[in-house]
Amino acid sequence: MSLLDASEEPKSRVLRYTVSAVALVIFVVFGAWYGWFLFFFMPERHTVEHFMNAVIAGDLERGYQIWKPHGTSYSFNDFNGDWGPKGYYSPLKSYRIESAEEPKDASGVVVVVETSPFQPFPAGSDPNSGHNREVRLWVERSDQSLSFPP
Repeated sequence: MSLLDASEEPKSRVLRYTVSAVALVIFVVFGAWYGWFLFFFMPERHTVEHFMNAVIAGDLERGYQIWKPHGTSYSFNDFNGDWGPKGYYSPLKSYRIESAEEPKDASGVVVVVETSPFQPFPAGSDPNSGHNREVRLWVERSDQSLSFPP
């Protein structure tokens, strides 16, 4: 009798196929969820990345253009007061996008960004991570304009 001639018990074959099928389903579900999480709000994440990179580089004019304010309700002076060198969210040296979610029946996406006055972005165990700040930004899906969430 050789290895190729060996036959399995029917019960062990069913158990092996069941375990393999369950593992495959778990793998597919996890892969689909992870892919959805990474790619579903990709345009909005890119908009926030471009905005944050412009602000960190000190290019506030470019950041204001990316922000795309509607009307005169949020002037460049207001923008500078929030994001400028002496602004509310300053100093700003690095960031990390934490999450993105679309509220029910909304026209935009809330992107949560964690900002830091230190470069590189401090790890959670770093004492400097206590200076990090969470900022929520609203990205309108129709034109990728930014604002603060309603």
